[in-house]
Amino acid sequence: MSPRREFRHHEEAIANAIDSLVAMAPNGFAHRDLVREMVTAAMYLTTDGLDRGEIKILNSTLKEFRYAFKVFDRYADRRKVSIFGSARTPPDSAVYQHAKKFAEELARKGFMVITGAGPGIMRAGNEGATRENSFGVNIRLPFEQEPNDIIAGDDKLINFKYFFTRKLSFVKESDAIVLFPGGFGTLDEGFETLTLLQTGKADPLPVVMMDIPQGNYWTEFDEYVRSTLLRKNLISPADLNLYRYTTDIQKAVAEIETFYRNYHSMRYVEDLVIMRLNKPPTPALLERLNEDYKDILAAGARFEAPAQPHPAERNEPPDVLALPRLTFRFVRKQFGRLRRLIDEINLAEL
Repeated sequence: MSPRREFRHHEEAIANAIDSLVAMAPNGFAHRDLVREMVTAAMYLTTDGLDRGEIKILNSTLKEFRYAFKVFDRYADRRKVSIFGSARTPPDSAVYQHAKKFAEELARKGFMVITGAGPGIMRAGNEGATRENSFGVNIRLPFEQEPNDIIAGDDKLINFKYFFTRKLSFVKESDAIVLFPGGFGTLDEGFETLTLLQTGKADPLPVVMMDIPQGNYWTEFDEYVRSTLLRKNLISPADLNLYRYTTDIQKAVAEIETFYRNYHSMRYVEDLVIMRLNKPPTPALLERLNEDYKDILAAGARFEAPAQPHPAERNEPPDVLALPRLTFRFVRKQFGRLRRLIDEINLAEL
C-alpha cells in the first residue's frame, strides 16, 4: 500500500490520536484548533513526497519562529524600533556616532531597539540603546555572522538560519523602522518593508531614512524614487507617504512618537478596518475624514466611531478592548492614503 493510501486508510485513527495529543495542552490554552491544524499538516508530510531537505526547511522555520516569538513576547508591553544600516561602518565614522546617539535617544524615550546583531550600524544601535534595551536578530553567514560584543550572550539575541524568518521577525516585532546608509542588505530590508506597507501585508508603521547632516545617501534614493518610479507611474504619489527622510535625531524620534500619539493599532475583519485609538475621534474629525478621505472608502461606507468592540475582537487583551475605535470599510489598495489618514488623526486636536 502506498504511503498516501495507507494514511487515508488510517485517517480516522490518526485524527483521533491528534485529538488526544492536543487535548493534553495546558488548561486555559485557547488555540487548540490551530495547534491541531499544525499537527495534522505535519502528519501529511509523511505522504507528500517531500525530500529530507524540504522537510528540514519546514522544521527549522517552525522552530525559529517559535523561539523568536517567545523571546519577543516577554517584552510585548514595550514599543520597539528596528535599526538597519551597513555592517561595514567603522566605529569612528560620523554615521556610526549618529546612529549611536539616535539609539541613545530612543532608549531615553522608553523604546527598545532591534538590530541585526552584527558590526557597523547594528553595533551602534545596540551600543546606544545599551544591552538592556536591545534585541539582536542575527543571521548565520559565512562572514559577518558573529554577534557584536554588546549583544553577544544576551537572552534577547536570536540566531536565524534563514533570511525570510529573520525578516518576518523584524517587521512583525517593529513599531518603527529606521534605515541608515547601507548596502544590499539595508536596501533589501527597506524595499521589502515599503512593499509590505504598500500592499497592506504589514500594518502601518513609521519608516524613517536617516543620514548625517550634509549626507546624500537617502536624498539620492528619494530622487531615484521620484524621477524614475513615480515619473514612470510604477508607484503612485500616495506611496511617498510611506517613508520620511531626515538627518535630525530629534525629528526622527518625534516622527515615531507622533505616529503613536493617538493611533494605537489596527486589524481587519474582511474589508472592515478597526483602528484602535488612544482618544476617541471628535464629531468634527469624523466629518473631516468623511469628506477628505472618501476616496479610500468602499461604496456607501463612512468613518464611524462605534461604542463597543467588534465581536471578532473578543480574544484581544482587556486593555485593547477598552480603547476607542474608528471603523470604516476600506478599498484595500490605497495604503499610502491610509498612512496619511493616520497622520491626520494623530495631528488632530482631540
